[in-house]
Amino acid sequence: MSAKNLDRHNRWRNKTVAFRVSPEEDEQIETAVRLSGLTKQDYITRRLMCREVVVQGNPRVYKALRNEFAAVLAELQRIEAGGGVDDELLDTIRLIAAIMDGMKED
Repeated sequence: MSAKNLDRHNRWRNKTVAFRVSPEEDEQIETAVRLSGLTKQDYITRRLMCREVVVQGNPRVYKALRNEFAAVLAELQRIEAGGGVDDELLDTIRLIAAIMDGMKED
């Protein structure tokens, strides 16, 4: 086994956990992972273990935030033109707002 299979406590990560999600759920998970700056494995493990997900600002996170803001803007423009608001958009806006709130300087 490679060193990549060791966690930070030097334990082997050799068990596979798999589950099915809908395409919409997958997109929500992918968005949260991109905005967290973590790997998908680390993000899902922390969430499942009820551990806090702390976003560390780095170029990848800032790029993900920029792209998500652009997507939200496009959706808001669609809504302004007469479309409806879906729950996934509201969840994404809440996630971005929480991240931005955590980035405020004290």
